[in-house]
Amino acid sequence: METNQTTPKAPAWANPTPAGLVALAVACACFFALLTGRVQTAALPLIGAWLLGGFIIQLVVAFLDLKSGNHTGGNTFLFFSAFFMLVGGLEMLLKYQGALSGAPLDASIDGYAWSVLTVSIWLWTPAFFKKFSLLSVIVALLDVGLPFIALTDLGVLPKSYAVVAAWALLASGVVAVYLAAGTVVNTAYGKKIYPM
Repeated sequence: METNQTTPKAPAWANPTPAGLVALAVACACFFALLTGRVQTAALPLIGAWLLGGFIIQLVVAFLDLKSGNHTGGNTFLFFSAFFMLVGGLEMLLKYQGALSGAPLDASIDGYAWSVLTVSIWLWTPAFFKKFSLLSVIVALLDVGLPFIALTDLGVLPKSYAVVAAWALLASGVVAVYLAAGTVVNTAYGKKIYPM
């Protein structure tokens, strides 16, 4: 006699995006403090540590997003995890070591790298506006802030213009925290608690 056994389905993974957004917000807050002069060179190792923590979170988010078919979010978190978080964290540590040893690094190369990241975000932005959301606002704010980082690192604009990037990043981080909270709380209750 043949039995019709079905294998129990593994539960689906939850949406990891809120964790990635909190990591983004932490990075934005750290860059805000650095770009506005609220912290000095002595804070670089600590900023590096926070960014390296964000790298782990965003890498996991990227893999899970890509696995679930989230092409736009997965690829964005993947390159954010690598360049904004991992490279950013390692650079902070290296810049601090360079400052301590009296041999500061030539950070103008950052301007070239940030230029590529800026253009990439600009060209990917339409994918985030397919359906307007708070995520669209975050990307639009990054679109404003990143070119100022690139242009000041390249020496095209004076360092004083980095404050534009700082405030755009801070605003992006604030929206990211709210979107993360809304996603977590609304999902937990199965209804809208925080308006999105």
